[in-house]
Amino acid sequence: MDKLIISGNSKINGSINVHGSKNAALPILVASLLSDQNLTLSNIPKVDDINNMQKLLKGFGSKIKINKNSITINNRNIKNISADYDIVRKMRASVLILGPLLARFGYSKISLPGGCAIGTRPIDIHLEGLSKLGATFKIENGFVIGNVNNRLKGSIIKLPFPSVGATENILMASTLAEGQTIIKQAAMEPEIEDLGKCLISMGAKIEGLGTKKIIVEGVKSLREAKHNIISDRIVAGTYIILAIMLNSKFHVKNFNTNHLLSVINILRKMNCNLKVKKNSVRIFPSSNLKSAKVTTKPYPGFPTDLQAQLMALMCIVDGNSQIQETVFENRFMHVPELNRLGAKIKLLKDIAYIKGGQQFKGAQVMASDLRASVSLVLAALCAEGQTVINRVYHLDRGYEKVEKGIGILGPKIKRIKI
Repeated sequence: MDKLIISGNSKINGSINVHGSKNAALPILVASLLSDQNLTLSNIPKVDDINNMQKLLKGFGSKIKINKNSITINNRNIKNISADYDIVRKMRASVLILGPLLARFGYSKISLPGGCAIGTRPIDIHLEGLSKLGATFKIENGFVIGNVNNRLKGSIIKLPFPSVGATENILMASTLAEGQTIIKQAAMEPEIEDLGKCLISMGAKIEGLGTKKIIVEGVKSLREAKHNIISDRIVAGTYIILAIMLNSKFHVKNFNTNHLLSVINILRKMNCNLKVKKNSVRIFPSSNLKSAKVTTKPYPGFPTDLQAQLMALMCIVDGNSQIQETVFENRFMHVPELNRLGAKIKLLKDIAYIKGGQQFKGAQVMASDLRASVSLVLAALCAEGQTVINRVYHLDRGYEKVEKGIGILGPKIKRIKI
């Protein structure tokens, strides 16, 4: 388990290009299972979750060719076996394999998935949706086993809440189902829209992407396609908040700023000095940064994946802030670690109360999940003294190596391999 040693009182200089979206790339990699034709993907991020998903696909027999700026996947000769537990336990997104395998082969067996310990995130909603398409399931010895008689059949499926993963799973499965499928109360995240665009390029018939109602007309097979993955809005937001915390002039490039409007609006209310264009944000030194009240919500609301980073910023601005977490019930695990660095944050059920005007001070801290990890990096970079962040494998799941990305732009970050 690697650790990072970070020197505080840093400044960041120049600009950075935002890499491809992990949360968009994962379901799109899985979508390749729907076809026996080549799928070529560009703008794939170099993060551990993507590496693990490729290992999982290779375990099924996927042929993955690494090109200069893209990868090509072919699933003509895959083996429909049970998904590797050692990989599945590391990654919640592995549950997305269910839909494509059921749609193409009528059978799927995967180990109950893992991932960050930020809440229960049950897969019941996935299974209920796929069941309405005609699949049957049983859970046996830690595995989810699904079967379909002949072919999935289109249906009207209303999700109990706009689950991103369930929307993606049902969307992929329904592309090969017989007849029409309507997904109501669908999640509207840009990553789902990107998945849908990739599926359309493969020959799927989909309407309503980016809305609460997605309509799919099933087709018998999908074709060869190419797709460019969208850039990662969460990584972009992280870089923007980092530059604000370091009070530096900085340029975050290569992402669709419309995907981050809820975050930009909150930052502007906090008096952050931003110049926003279509595909980039310039950050300028700010004075008199002030507190805010934020509630996390499904897209287009404030993203839960930027809650920890915003909390780190709130610790150093004037006034008292609060964040209500409504998406995941256990996503405040970074609070004790930020407090170890000098923050003054109190929790009451699903609300964090943050006292502003604090100065972070270097300490030993422990990463507990992906976004919590990067909030500690942000705090450490503006702290007095040196901070050691342990268990940074969480961080590597969603951010390309920070010591090579952020580190070359001014901050001193050293990785120690244990």
